[in-house]
Amino acid sequence: MAPEFADRMKNIHQSFVREILKVADNPEIISFAGGLPNPDSFPVEALKEAANKVLSEDGAQALQYSTSEGYQPLREYIARRYDKNGLNVDSENILITNGSQQCIDLVGKVFLNQDDKVLLERPTYLAAIQALGLYQPEFREVPLLEDGVEISFLEKILTGERIKMFYAVTNFQNPTGITYSQRKREEVAELLQKQDTLLVEDNPYGEIRFAGKNLAPINSYLTDGVLFGSFSKIVAPGMRMGWIVASDDIMDNLVIAKQASDLHSNYFTQRVVYQFLQDNDVDKHVQKIRRMYRKQRDLMIRMIQEHFPAEVHYTEPEGGMFLWVTLPPGLSSMDLFDLALKEDVAFVPGETFYVNDAEKNTLRLNFSNSDREKIEIGIKRLGKSIEKLIVQKNI
Repeated sequence: MAPEFADRMKNIHQSFVREILKVADNPEIISFAGGLPNPDSFPVEALKEAANKVLSEDGAQALQYSTSEGYQPLREYIARRYDKNGLNVDSENILITNGSQQCIDLVGKVFLNQDDKVLLERPTYLAAIQALGLYQPEFREVPLLEDGVEISFLEKILTGERIKMFYAVTNFQNPTGITYSQRKREEVAELLQKQDTLLVEDNPYGEIRFAGKNLAPINSYLTDGVLFGSFSKIVAPGMRMGWIVASDDIMDNLVIAKQASDLHSNYFTQRVVYQFLQDNDVDKHVQKIRRMYRKQRDLMIRMIQEHFPAEVHYTEPEGGMFLWVTLPPGLSSMDLFDLALKEDVAFVPGETFYVNDAEKNTLRLNFSNSDREKIEIGIKRLGKSIEKLIVQKNI
């Protein structure tokens, strides 16, 4: 007898990006597909020293069960870092999670009923569609411009429908790489203050700014909202350490939801991450990552300018790990993917980042997890594949 699965599983599919990564795992393939930090940035020796120190000085306690909220000194460190950047956050309003992906799942669990309306950027982070989709909401989309969401559209949808939640990645957005301008942040906050819509602001890339100036999160203008952070991009993703910032009443429910999921995040890893943060100059480490990614972004853009047809458009992110490419109308990035794979190059077709009426001529490129040679060879091959597709489609 076949098992009867929950209705919520019917419209949830495996992550397309994860399936691509299986293909791209072939060492012969130059992959711009994964959202992966550069492993050269991982502080392996420093983390080894931190782990040894934790085990030597407090090993038994570090291997014990702990509180659901997370290791208090780590939460205090995060709060101080926010304060350093002009945002007043109390450590009691921080919940340690298993990466920022669990943050998305927890807010879905706490806030969403079936058929609630959730607003997403267009395009948006693929895993957010997957995680929030489990709670069977009705998704709405707001178009992204070069400086953030289209305000007139946002105002229209917020006043025309009861939107329960707005999920946004405001710094170096995944997949486009765009960043909300100061003006756009203030306009979004002003609109949300008039509505009963929860802002869920995801900020996994915020520290990786290598151009422009730092901007306060939209949540700094709001009394109620949810803000996510992550150590995946500034320490290492395998540590699976993220956090949620939320007001008292929201935090109470998030903690209950987390207790139902896993009691607490990996306590030993929390202790190791905190020890690393205490014993090392984190700002110096982050500056190293910024310099590395700036060089890789600049090189990828130069190669695109040299090898892509002139009618191809692309974003120029001020930080993060991705840029967004728009092919001429009438072309499909899925078709391009097949051609590029024959040339041993992989990327993520853009249509996977949309809920409805996907823009099929778009694609995401990751520049962080490549070296100079791979970027030069890979973009040159991809440019030839685009030219071949244009010829095939007679465009």
